[in-house]
Amino acid sequence: MGRVSRRAFATAALSAVTMMTAASAGQARPGPGPSGAAGGRGAAAGEMRGVWLATVANRDWPSRPGLSADRQRAELIAHLDTAVRNRLNTVILQVRPTADALWPSPYEPWSAYLTGTQGTHPGWDPLGTAVTEAHARGLELHAWFNPYRVAPHTDPTRLAATHPARRNPGWVVPYGGKLHYNPGLPEVRAFVVDAMLDAVRRYPVDAVHFDDYFYPYPVAGQAFDDDAAYDTHGGTFPDRAAWRRDNIDRLVRETAARIREIRPGTRFGISPFGVWRNAATDPLGSDTRAGVQTYDDLHADTRRWVRENWIDYICPQLYWNIGFAAADYAKLLAWWSAVVEGSGTQLYVGEALYKAGDPAQPAPWQDPAELSRHLTLAENHPQVRGHVFFAARELSTDPIGAMARVVADHYGRPATPPR
Repeated sequence: MGRVSRRAFATAALSAVTMMTAASAGQARPGPGPSGAAGGRGAAAGEMRGVWLATVANRDWPSRPGLSADRQRAELIAHLDTAVRNRLNTVILQVRPTADALWPSPYEPWSAYLTGTQGTHPGWDPLGTAVTEAHARGLELHAWFNPYRVAPHTDPTRLAATHPARRNPGWVVPYGGKLHYNPGLPEVRAFVVDAMLDAVRRYPVDAVHFDDYFYPYPVAGQAFDDDAAYDTHGGTFPDRAAWRRDNIDRLVRETAARIREIRPGTRFGISPFGVWRNAATDPLGSDTRAGVQTYDDLHADTRRWVRENWIDYICPQLYWNIGFAAADYAKLLAWWSAVVEGSGTQLYVGEALYKAGDPAQPAPWQDPAELSRHLTLAENHPQVRGHVFFAARELSTDPIGAMARVVADHYGRPATPPR
């Protein structure tokens, strides 16, 4: 929940699924009831109908940096109104895209995606306004944070002079053409939790939301240089991978605990890449042939977080069509449904609205009904409690009418968000 944008985020990973697969070959509410054009599920049922609103690289909003405060506010409100028109009930707003802030944070600078210059006050409070205006429209507002991404480049001097990454250069690892905070340093983990949850302390957000970036997606021929941190902190672990997974597990557990302390009732959800592990790697894994596995490559044990109830909801990015050979939407939907079964974690499904009508995508994505078929299929899995669509720009433009088809077939009536 992402990526030049969250989905150069996922786009890079998704292409890795296809390319790496090709190389190996020669990527507590009732369950949902029936829906359809006759009216869909009603408000009493409660289901997630969400949209991601990405700010990284001005992917969805603001449309470009440097707009006036009034123009930024107007564009934001237009996105909220579009969500309401499509009978959605949740907006997941990216408020910390690159170790920066869309609110007056004492920890990190104002985002450059607002003004064009990191650290420059935009003249208004985007997150505060988003919470107020979303709630006025009956929408939940989930605050979306990226914990460890610092910059889409490797030059610390391009960061604001007061940026914590400049003041603490030992916290930062350049990798894959980007700067990342080092998840292996306890002081980094403590800092990013404080920085993120300052927003929760200040505003009545309905949830804290992480996307799929933990350790960075692997880049061929490069190593993430955390040798010093591993030498200092990794001694009790059988290998570096186990230590890295523990670092991310600690981030998840500590974030959850701090949310409960700061604002009880605020939920915590994570939107990981859709494949935990392939069955060929682990018999508990999915019937997929993905080139990326979150457990092994991002050191994110997403299945464990669900089974041990560390998070309130999981929203895997199932950004593939039904029948896609390397990662079949239908197979992954069934796999994730089985993972959440019996747990206290709610399952929402991340949907690739951005692929609908994209000429670079395979034939199923040229069919306006593909996404609607996803929701129809999910009705056979009572564990699925809703869907989240990437992303707001495509919600507004809907180039081939895929979202209009979803609304006509499944969202005939408003629905309250699941809690």
